[in-house]
Amino acid sequence: MSGPYGPPGHTGPYGLPGRPGPYGPYNRPNGPRGPQGPPQPPPYGPPPGTPHRPYGYGPPPLQRPPVRFSEGTHRLHWATAPLRAFVFLIIYFVLLGFPLLLTKTDDGFALALTPEVLARFLVVTVPMGLIAVGTGLWAWLAVRFRVDGDDLVVETGLLRKNKRRIPLSRVQAIDLVRPLVTRVFALAEVRVELAGGERSEIALRYLGRRSALRLRAELLARAAGLPGHTPEAPERHVWRVPFGALLGSLLVRLPVLGTVLLLFAALLFLVVYAEGGMLAVIVPVVLGLIRAVVAPLVMYANFTVAMSPDGIRLRYGLLETRMQTLPPGRVQALSIVEPTLWRSLGWARVEVTVAGYAGERQALSSTLLPVAPRHVAMHLVSQVFPGTHVDAVPLVPASSKAVAIDRADGAGTDDVVFVTRHGWPCRRTDVIAHARAQSVRLTVNPFQRLFGLATVHVDAPPGPVRVAATDRELGEARAIVESTARRALAARRAGGDPARWAR
Repeated sequence: MSGPYGPPGHTGPYGLPGRPGPYGPYNRPNGPRGPQGPPQPPPYGPPPGTPHRPYGYGPPPLQRPPVRFSEGTHRLHWATAPLRAFVFLIIYFVLLGFPLLLTKTDDGFALALTPEVLARFLVVTVPMGLIAVGTGLWAWLAVRFRVDGDDLVVETGLLRKNKRRIPLSRVQAIDLVRPLVTRVFALAEVRVELAGGERSEIALRYLGRRSALRLRAELLARAAGLPGHTPEAPERHVWRVPFGALLGSLLVRLPVLGTVLLLFAALLFLVVYAEGGMLAVIVPVVLGLIRAVVAPLVMYANFTVAMSPDGIRLRYGLLETRMQTLPPGRVQALSIVEPTLWRSLGWARVEVTVAGYAGERQALSSTLLPVAPRHVAMHLVSQVFPGTHVDAVPLVPASSKAVAIDRADGAGTDDVVFVTRHGWPCRRTDVIAHARAQSVRLTVNPFQRLFGLATVHVDAPPGPVRVAATDRELGEARAIVESTARRALAARRAGGDPARWAR
């Protein structure tokens, strides 16, 4: 019997050997087993006369049955109400509550806890507290959800109800986000990304951590065409980004190094000449370094990549932890980025385009691997697009009529992917699978028309990766368009429907 995630000859639902069970053999005996008798206690077991149980000693532990989201309608965790009320009160106190405690003096404003000031503060704060509690309860009671067959149904509103039914076959990614405050209460936010643009996200804020993990596993199983009670698939570790390598990769970049030199020069000028006007240079430079170094360092700390039958699993974050799962076939295109200084160290970054992410969410979720040795990045690419080796694809350079700065630029294809390489000093290798190509088009700008050149675009959904073979001879460009279109059509027919991939 074949398991849905494994080759024939395996019996567990994830293709692991052994008796039927989620992860292989189970019900192993504790000691020598007779031909038909019960398992014997081990030699270090309890003294004779103690009642024997096959799986241990003493009363069985009390375990709560797993939540089935397909049974009944479910609400968010009850702690969502006080958490929202707390956030509301924090905003109120910062914007209005604290100024109520200030009194005007000759030197400006000062904190005064006189009876009149406290009375004024309480008159405003007590109603605002009641409003905060009501807002939290309203937000908690207004959201209900359930899994109905192969759809996720989310109902919102109390007075005016709105029901949204989402086919799980459209799921592009499922994220578990845990901001710092929610980690204290063991809560998690479940974000379901769909193909559809800005308003395609479904966010359930917040569920208990165990319930969020169970919901994610059930949604992934049903999106793959498996029963909802299928347990979470095992994973295989690929790479963990060391903190030192992440920090070094952020610092060893030409823009960052130039900004650091500018900061040192401005500080030196400020100290030597006591010129206060240099603060107009220092403050923007410091803010730029925070955005370029500190923010990515906090965001991608503890970055881990793992492969699983249900997709690519990413875990990262220092203050806000995120667990991202991309089901198989959802990566539309990817790019291997190699800045100049990184190439001397053998480092590379992998960026991806995933249908469903848009706007700010796309910018936050476009990194598949922030930094790693180049061979690790190439291995991950071969896992995302099975059956290909990017470095083995022969690349044809651009036309000699074009002014080429980097002669490593080129484009090539094989039976699985279309590859382009361009850029100097930051080299990018863009890869798109033929089965993921949305369209193939040829464009000619006025400058190219003078020299008989053209650019071939292999389009994927909107994202950071844009695959284009620039400055090709016109005849060559037309041949690339025709051959790529044929390969894309053949790959789609051979690959079948990417939805319900486990079937």
